[in-house]
Amino acid sequence: MLLYVFIFTVNVAINKPAYQQYPVRGEERYEAGKAVDGRKSDLSSWGGQCAASESYKRTATWWVNLISIHSIHHITIYFLTSNKQWGPSNWRTKYYLGFSVYVSNTADKLQGTLCYKDNNFTLDTIPAVFTTTCPVHGQYVIYYNERLPGVTYPDEYSDYVTSNLCEVEVYGE
Repeated sequence: MLLYVFIFTVNVAINKPAYQQYPVRGEERYEAGKAVDGRKSDLSSWGGQCAASESYKRTATWWVNLISIHSIHHITIYFLTSNKQWGPSNWRTKYYLGFSVYVSNTADKLQGTLCYKDNNFTLDTIPAVFTTTCPVHGQYVIYYNERLPGVTYPDEYSDYVTSNLCEVEVYGE
């Protein structure tokens, strides 16, 4: 007798509660939940489909609360590109270099598992849509980036960071 086991993964982040450090004040169209609403056809800041944070900040944190602990397989992030060519010619690209993705059972990234830390992307290689495999269990998926005073970063990095994310998909069971 043969027994087949099929594991289906679905986007468990869709329409779940989200948080964003330094939200753009007075602009509901940029709220954190825009990055988990399932809409990703317009990757511009004016399309109403992206979460966006204030500019000129040294840290950027965005997270989604999956409500319960899930078995996660992979995470896909759609960066805000302004619907323009991605890479060195897009002024937004440099703000994402050096980002990290964590999975945690709390909103504290330090209590979680580091799934991905960008140490290699350049303006030429960072993808507009990023996917990482992260086979862990957790309730929160956290995007984080920083430009801390006194730390030397590669020349291509911006001086500040944002959490301008158009969609974060968390695939799991």
